[in-house]
Amino acid sequence: MKAVRQAIPIAVSLAIVCSVTAVLWYLRIAGAGPHHPVFFYLLPIALVAIVYGSLPALLCVSAATACAAYFLYDPAFSFRVANHLEIGDLVFFAILALIGVKCAEELLRPAAKTPIAKSGQ
Repeated sequence: MKAVRQAIPIAVSLAIVCSVTAVLWYLRIAGAGPHHPVFFYLLPIALVAIVYGSLPALLCVSAATACAAYFLYDPAFSFRVANHLEIGDLVFFAILALIGVKCAEELLRPAAKTPIAKSGQ
């Protein structure tokens, strides 16, 4: 039961990345895709970081980068990205997403309790 409980955040994270990839891939095939599709993964990754923590969100960052390179950038169905500017998109996306995960982790960390100093002593 403990293994299932630990696997749920990973499964949800991968399912979110797969669903965003499917929508973006459909838009690409339909010809209405965005110019920088990888940045549409930022909001779902932030939500995963808030709900499940930083480890599943880090998995989301790496999976989203790989899915975007494989499905959304030319040549399709290859990890090779033809345009150097699109490689920059992927690199800056990964950096920005990692910063977002770290910020979410710091914001959600409970505050450390400090002892209250008694006045007059």
